[in-house]
Amino acid sequence: MPDGALLNRYWDSRDTPRDESWAEDVATAREATGRSAAEVYRDLRSGAESGWDFSSRWFDDPQNIATLHTTEIVPVDLNSLLWTLERTIAAHCRALAERACVRDFDRRAGARKRAMNRYLWSVSERRFGDWDRRTGRMTSSVSAAGLYPLFTGWANRSQARDTARQTEAVLIAPGGLRTTALTTGQQWDAPNGWAPLQWVAISGLDRYGHRATAETIGTRWLGTVDRVYRETGKMLEKYDVEQQRPGGGGEYPLQDGFGWTNGVTRVLLDRYPDVVSETAPTAP
Repeated sequence: MPDGALLNRYWDSRDTPRDESWAEDVATAREATGRSAAEVYRDLRSGAESGWDFSSRWFDDPQNIATLHTTEIVPVDLNSLLWTLERTIAAHCRALAERACVRDFDRRAGARKRAMNRYLWSVSERRFGDWDRRTGRMTSSVSAAGLYPLFTGWANRSQARDTARQTEAVLIAPGGLRTTALTTGQQWDAPNGWAPLQWVAISGLDRYGHRATAETIGTRWLGTVDRVYRETGKMLEKYDVEQQRPGGGGEYPLQDGFGWTNGVTRVLLDRYPDVVSETAPTAP
């Protein structure tokens, strides 16, 4: 980072088209202006490694995938998870009385938290977000990734309160939590909602006492999953949380099943047992 602090980004060591999307990547590189094909390929690969393949989080122009620059973005969710990993390693070392290891990973976690507060929290906008290394400032993308500091527990109470307010104002849709605030045709943007992000948001908000907001997301998501299941007899990879129907967008057809949808739905049914009736779904 500009002051020498260390945070992490997504990076792929290869700069060739993805094997599974070769033609698509070649076409994207042709559309990119002022950049080498190798640079575009690396950013596409890194975006796929992020799990958010693809999202306007990585784009200069939210409507144009050829403007992605994943490797220049410092993501709030990735660094939140790495902070948790460093803390977990320190805790295990403490249990084993490995003092040098404890000091090392406590130091790493402390330094990361200070850097995240400096670069991944906007005092003026009162929100968490991603940092663009080229522009030297936080990106304009408002996304569910901003709830990871609550999920992992490094946010303070004031930050959590502001995050809950923004979530209520921008990200909560009729059928659950939007992935981002923008509709772009990419699958990791609105109107899609994804089960793991619902759980991140619900768990994080609940951790800081924002239980009503967490419940709104959870019950609306269950309503969407239940509605689509009754109509199709399927659990799906992603959902349109605006219209409460199967999700879409991205590079490949919507996938049936998916363990994360099943798992999150199961735990939310335990948490909010009165949302879904016991009436059996109609077979498709």
